[in-house]
Amino acid sequence: MSLTIDQDPQRTASATEAPPAGRSWQGIRALLVRLHFYAGVFVAPFLLVAALTGLAYTFTPQLDQLVYGDQLRVEQVGDQPRPLSEQIAAARAAHPEGTLSSVITPAEPEDTTRVVLSVPELGEKQRTVFVDPYTAKVRGDLTTSWGSTPLTTWLDDLHRNLHLGETGRLYSEVAASWLWVLVAGGLILWLGRSRGRRAKSAKGVLLPDRTARGVRRTRGFHAATGVWLALGLLFLSATGLTWSQYSGERFGQLLDAAKGHAPELDTVLPGAQPPAEEAGGEHAGHAGHGGHAKPADPDPVAFDAALSTARKTGLGGTVELTPPADASSAWVVAQKDNVWPVHYDQVTVDTSKGEVTARTRWADYPLLAKLSKLGVQGHMGVLFGIANQIVLAVVALGLILITFWGYRMWWQRRPTREDRAALLGKAPARGTWRRLPLPALAVGIPAVAALCWALPVLGCTLLAFLAVDVIAGLVRRGRTA
Repeated sequence: MSLTIDQDPQRTASATEAPPAGRSWQGIRALLVRLHFYAGVFVAPFLLVAALTGLAYTFTPQLDQLVYGDQLRVEQVGDQPRPLSEQIAAARAAHPEGTLSSVITPAEPEDTTRVVLSVPELGEKQRTVFVDPYTAKVRGDLTTSWGSTPLTTWLDDLHRNLHLGETGRLYSEVAASWLWVLVAGGLILWLGRSRGRRAKSAKGVLLPDRTARGVRRTRGFHAATGVWLALGLLFLSATGLTWSQYSGERFGQLLDAAKGHAPELDTVLPGAQPPAEEAGGEHAGHAGHGGHAKPADPDPVAFDAALSTARKTGLGGTVELTPPADASSAWVVAQKDNVWPVHYDQVTVDTSKGEVTARTRWADYPLLAKLSKLGVQGHMGVLFGIANQIVLAVVALGLILITFWGYRMWWQRRPTREDRAALLGKAPARGTWRRLPLPALAVGIPAVAALCWALPVLGCTLLAFLAVDVIAGLVRRGRTA
């Protein structure tokens, strides 16, 4: 939302010198104005980078098809796909390196089958061989990361951490932590303004005043755009925080306390005793990834048997088949339909008996687990297909415009008198917290403390803002003295 304050240049100049005295509920608005200004000025660059990189990532499905179309698509859709065993044999003949990790069936008739190999020298990445399911001919191979192409992986890392590793993730967490604060604060300031009849009408809230000039005109475009995009921005903030570095950890603790994690699939065969090192470990859904090589490839024919058994139990659409991690484990067949309506059922299969030994259903996921999963897919732009991508692109472009208009207002509000000229507008008045009613302080301080615990990066940056504000105040007092 708004990155600057609802004031004119002349009023701002006087307001920064001495805030009005006395406690009143108007002090809350004054505090919001000051917080909104400083957060907008210092956090907006992070939001701008996140918007630009997110906009680039939004259209990775189309970019992948453009760059890797030869690998991802077949030349001609056939009548009946070949058995998985033939496709796997062709892939292994072309790429005998590493070990067979998993196989992903085509999502659409024109898509290729993906045979995923664990190659030790690739580390956490994999080699994916793309096979035409109708001819069993290898279309090519790529070094992938959890199923993503090199281009998608590069853009994902750019958006997530600017290719700076774990340290770089702080930039995106700063953006996600403050985005909802800016949106909520801007909405309160815009909806609560009391200037003129226009402020009290729906048109005045949703549309900018084209008759205005200067900073008022810019503020109208800035705020009205923020109102239209508020829900989208709040959604991106909330979903971005769920997988952030520090706030994501707090979210995981919430899921633990609320028992909101997705149900875990039991991959141990009935009557079998798991090895000591595997007991209590991660479920086999990720077996074979991350360079954990197996001693030998499973029989390719077993993939056909596992797929046939899973299909008979109702697992439709594209699925990923993962071989057993050891002799006591079962095959895992998991649906990977990410487009609404999603399908995330999983089964374990004992191929020697041709039966399903365990199952988890999407319908049985706790509400928090469902919201988290769907939120991630929506944030990535895949949940509703091209419509999801268009909405994300509009929100990203809108955020870029809002940021531009916010900085433009800061420049437009600069003093222009010869004896008081400046490059930028002055900040709102200091000491606004002294105008807050005591009940607001009594409720607000514990609430802010709890919020800063839940969002550690927000708390640290807020303390940094306060420290800079105190230092600036001391310096100003020293100059005045």
